[in-house]
Amino acid sequence: MFPNSSNLGRPPIPPKYEQQNAFFTKLPLNIPPTLLSHRQIIVPPLHFRNSVIEATPAVTPVVTLQQMTYRSVSPSPVSTSGALMSFQGRKRQSQQGVPDDAKRQRIHSGDSDTTAVNQAVPLPEHRRSFPASVSVQSPVLHARGSPPLVGCVPPLQDTLFPDPAENRLPVAKDELSQQILELFQVCQQQASDLNKKELCRTQLQREIQLIFPQSRLFLVGSSLNGFGTRSSDGDLCLVVKEEPVNQKTEARRILSLVQKLFTTKLSGYIERPQLIRAKVPIVKFRDKIRQKLNTVMLDFFFFLPNSNTDYDLNVNNVIGIRNTFLLRTYAFIENRVRPLVLVIKKWASFHEINDASRGTLNSYSLVLMVLHYLQTLPEPILPSIQKNYPESFDPTVQLHLVHQAPRTIPPYISKNESSLGDLLMGFFKYYATEFDWHNQMISVREAKTVARPDGIEWRNKFICIEEPFDGTNTARAVHEKQKFDMIRGELAQAWRLLRDKKDLNCILPLKAVKQKR
Repeated sequence: MFPNSSNLGRPPIPPKYEQQNAFFTKLPLNIPPTLLSHRQIIVPPLHFRNSVIEATPAVTPVVTLQQMTYRSVSPSPVSTSGALMSFQGRKRQSQQGVPDDAKRQRIHSGDSDTTAVNQAVPLPEHRRSFPASVSVQSPVLHARGSPPLVGCVPPLQDTLFPDPAENRLPVAKDELSQQILELFQVCQQQASDLNKKELCRTQLQREIQLIFPQSRLFLVGSSLNGFGTRSSDGDLCLVVKEEPVNQKTEARRILSLVQKLFTTKLSGYIERPQLIRAKVPIVKFRDKIRQKLNTVMLDFFFFLPNSNTDYDLNVNNVIGIRNTFLLRTYAFIENRVRPLVLVIKKWASFHEINDASRGTLNSYSLVLMVLHYLQTLPEPILPSIQKNYPESFDPTVQLHLVHQAPRTIPPYISKNESSLGDLLMGFFKYYATEFDWHNQMISVREAKTVARPDGIEWRNKFICIEEPFDGTNTARAVHEKQKFDMIRGELAQAWRLLRDKKDLNCILPLKAVKQKR
């Protein structure tokens, strides 16, 4: 999953005469497992039974998916309700109490890898395994004679993260900048956090492939794009086919099967799965993975606490996969970007304006606001990557190749030497006093403000932030004037307090935030 890794754990790209143009082998979504023979899909022993993951080294099982044909099978009369044959007879859990609206998929935040400024983006993201006797290795899918889809999700490799001594962060020129750096270093996502999420992804993918054999599960959003914290949720995108999926009907039907899988077969591993019927429906759940620590010297075992990470799983919201690596590129081409984004996300969360399900800003929109501000300074700190490198972020690039694009983008050298403290104050000043909320739209793709479009997507919206790939409004959740006024009020207050006191504690209780992470 890391674009800068030399070995991504996937098969090499075949010669042109072997390549297939389609990203997926066309497979009807309603083919039940009974149509698959033991020769068509070989599934390794499942690891969810005891909800315990051994931390000692083990031989990785191999999943081999053979090419499948259904010439004699007509998929149309097969009902999706039969896809989980072994689950029939179970009572469906009540959906009462599930909120109608929900947090939209966050296509923002990221991992804890610290960066070396003088390297290509994304910068070295080699993985550090758990310390000494703890080594949680992510299973690797080996594809031999398999369809093109197999291996298109590059699994994390058990290589090392850069040595912290080699990582370069901005130099703190003042007390406010020092506070920002310290908060970033404490709260940024760590290698161990990412390792747990990748382990969850690989295990869930293995189980879900029993229902949808040609599907792939992508880890996206805050876990990979460089803007994550230790408390960031995991975002997962289940891609079942190349074509778009109707989110109101087909996606909900697929997610209902996934939810049923979670509440029955995986109930010892998955906690509180809920199907949220939002514009982009998701299954929310929490994993209960436990890691067994083998203390070889003392010759006994003990268990580490449950990871208890919250996840959102959507179907075919592939824009999130593309956004993950676009934002990841922005995160690593300038070393002031990640600390600035993290502190603003923490500030917004503390002041309760960082929750789309409650009519405020999602984290993706906050990240785009920071990037836009850095692009529009008199001496810009960030360019428009999509304009400068259009071939690397072409929206038609196949999904299994998207992760390669950021490897070609060099660091951006800006003449702007503003400190983190100055940039933080400038961010609040820009949105409190300069940005025209009523007439302008934020466009990271264009690296400037543009006039609001007249389409229905933008009409009667208080905040307009262009999604860099599909052009939709990422801040559409802010549809009440009261919430808009609250957001603007918090921005203005933060600007006044920082201007007068130049102390991060005046807008964010640092001690409490660091403890929460």
